[in-house]
Amino acid sequence: MTDRRAELAANLAKVEERIAAACVAAGRKREEVTLIVVTKTYPAEDVRILSELGVRHVAENRDQDAAPKAEACSDLPLSWNFVGQLQTNKVRSVVGYADVVQSVDRARLVTALSKEAERSGREVGCLIQVALDAEEGGRGERGGVGPDGVEELGGLVAQAPGLRLDGLMTVAPLTGPYAGRELAAFGRLMDLSTDLRRAHPAANMVSAGMSADLEQAVAAGATHVRVGTAVLGVRPRLG
Repeated sequence: MTDRRAELAANLAKVEERIAAACVAAGRKREEVTLIVVTKTYPAEDVRILSELGVRHVAENRDQDAAPKAEACSDLPLSWNFVGQLQTNKVRSVVGYADVVQSVDRARLVTALSKEAERSGREVGCLIQVALDAEEGGRGERGGVGPDGVEELGGLVAQAPGLRLDGLMTVAPLTGPYAGRELAAFGRLMDLSTDLRRAHPAANMVSAGMSADLEQAVAAGATHVRVGTAVLGVRPRLG
């Protein structure tokens, strides 16, 4: 456990250096960017170490892994983010622990989240997941609504009881006009954020960038970066 703590502390320090340097390069203050550590496939013990090291925001993408982990770590001062594609039959479980769902991409999901948030007496933050590889009116390869659907879906979230419209999220696309152009992709997300904030000024969270491209996200103006591998290491795929 001591070795693992040292490994995580060293990795966190390297990621912190990268974020700080990216902020300097972009002329931004370090406190403008929040680190979310993606703990998917890693055990609750790692989450506990990360909390001891000062991490306050963690993310998961599969409810079957996240729910027991969140329960095991319920005594920790953590904000849990759900970042995976979310099926409506998992919404009740996810609302039980997630403070923010970053992958809202369709009206049916908004309805289900609102119903469960009201039932459980919780307010759940929501980010609209934007698919920059989506055809007009369609969805992306890894979920998300196309840019043309952001305004309508954002309005639905803003009006839904129990939900709070926090902003936008994207994953750099592997196909389409933004493939291999992370800075341009994140810049497009920032433009969409500006448009969204005209109608919803409080929806100012922009979640973009991961281990490989966090610098481009910071340069574009992202407020949150989601980093897994660079903190926790590469782990063999499960199942």
